[in-house]
Amino acid sequence: MSKIKKNLAALLEGRSDENFDFSDLCFILGRAGFTLRRGKGSHQIYFKEGVEEIINLQPRGSQAKAYQVKQVRDLIIKYQLEID
Repeated sequence: MSKIKKNLAALLEGRSDENFDFSDLCFILGRAGFTLRRGKGSHQIYFKEGVEEIINLQPRGSQAKAYQVKQVRDLIIKYQLEID
């Protein structure tokens, strides 16, 4: 199984939200077609045409914050986003 498929499976299962790597979460968003627009400081803002919500991510060390992992999962499910 490829790394993207493993990470996507872990994201969708929702069992590792507290231990999800920040760079992996950003990679998934990129593969889902989101565009990165830099924010201030360590904030990274992602948007995608056809998706109402804007994702504002900020790491906690090398990990993603659990509530932000949940936000990304909810968007992928809500919009049925294809990730290649």
